[in-house]
Amino acid sequence: MKIKTIFLFALGPISSVFLGFLTLPIITWLYSAEDIGRISILIVASNFVVLIFSFGLDQAYVREYNEHKDKGKLFKMVIWPGMLLLLLVAFIFYLYEEALSSLLFSIANSTYSNIILLFFISSLLYRFVSLIQRMQFHAFAYSIGQILPKITLIILIVTFFIFKIEKEFDSLLLAYFIANLAGTFFVLFKTQSILLLSLKSSIDWGLELKLLKYSTPLILGGMAYWGLTAIDKAFILHYSSFDELGVYSVAISFASAAAVIERIFSIIWAPVVFKKVSNDESLGALDKVRDYLLFAVIVLFIFTGLFSWLITFLLPEKYSSIPYLLAPCLAAPIFYLISEVTVIGLSVQRRTNLIMLASLLAFVCNLIGNYILVPRYGGSGAAISTAISFWFFFFLRTEFSNWVWRPIKRLKLYSLTSLALVTSIMFTLYGEEYFRLFIGWWCLMLVVLLITCKEVVYDLYLWLNKKLITSDY
Repeated sequence: MKIKTIFLFALGPISSVFLGFLTLPIITWLYSAEDIGRISILIVASNFVVLIFSFGLDQAYVREYNEHKDKGKLFKMVIWPGMLLLLLVAFIFYLYEEALSSLLFSIANSTYSNIILLFFISSLLYRFVSLIQRMQFHAFAYSIGQILPKITLIILIVTFFIFKIEKEFDSLLLAYFIANLAGTFFVLFKTQSILLLSLKSSIDWGLELKLLKYSTPLILGGMAYWGLTAIDKAFILHYSSFDELGVYSVAISFASAAAVIERIFSIIWAPVVFKKVSNDESLGALDKVRDYLLFAVIVLFIFTGLFSWLITFLLPEKYSSIPYLLAPCLAAPIFYLISEVTVIGLSVQRRTNLIMLASLLAFVCNLIGNYILVPRYGGSGAAISTAISFWFFFFLRTEFSNWVWRPIKRLKLYSLTSLALVTSIMFTLYGEEYFRLFIGWWCLMLVVLLITCKEVVYDLYLWLNKKLITSDY
């Protein structure tokens, strides 16, 4: 893949996070933590709906794309089952009017319920249609589809403020809904040629069964993964309130810096590996990629620990606990990102049952952890439990992939990630009391990283040296 294409794919996630960092402080000053908590529940529910009604066929589309000439038919086979079923379920909920808003927001409001249903349908459409751009390597359009909702949200929030529209949940929900629609309409417009081919193609039941055979284990695995990422919020809501959930959600949003790398990497990694496997190309470079990625994310983790206190200057006083929540909140996407590299063998070998098993076991781990820690530590307990569970998730995926595909060296992977995990837990529990001590600990971790990843550091030195010499001439 060309550097320009990688850059354009990276543009979307990087810009989205930058715009998110710009939006978050504005929202925390204008809206209550309780309203932010309700939006967090909407996003969690939307992710669940997309997960369930995609039937894992979104991942089947990525896996089979390079092996099917009729792209329109392939797309039709992956989108129609889930979309049809979602429309039927949405109609049933529409008849019960206020049920959905009562369930998610603890507010009986038929308008809220209708907005929620449309939000779900739009989100599922976006998930599938954006895959077309991703697999065709239409990097710039793919990135614009991610950036547009963030820009729309900022414009709407600022517009509401300028025109002194009441800073209540109604306006916040409306802003998120319109932003969601903006992204969906854009990707629909940019992929209309494939969508027209898809509408004209006939249903191939043999292909459908093949896709479902691959994707079915991913449904249960996906549900378990959703539980892994969402159960912390459910426990906070049960043992506390929407208010504390809002604070916790803001911490997770700031930790999305690591999620940027994860999104960029996931967009590029799977299609490239599957293409190499399909063409019987050498896979030796995968080990280098793994080492570089490990170095990058642990550096990010360390610098987050060192400078998390700066966030206190951006937020109101009630968010003062966020600097100590950032480290474990960041650990979760870091471990998931590294596991995306190490788990690829299971997808190559189509062993999706093991992907499901890893998600299920990690979910059980998080369920137990939240049950023990949240009643005692609140949001901090939820963050710690999720961080531990994601390390366990990464460990299982790595071991399963190592078992069925290419064996890899794992000592460095496990030692550095374990060090990051333990440090994040201790920082969350005792960082406020012993902040200066932890500054020294983060610096020590950086030294350890430089020693254990000396090959990466040396390669980086050679690259920089080459650039400097070239620039002299």
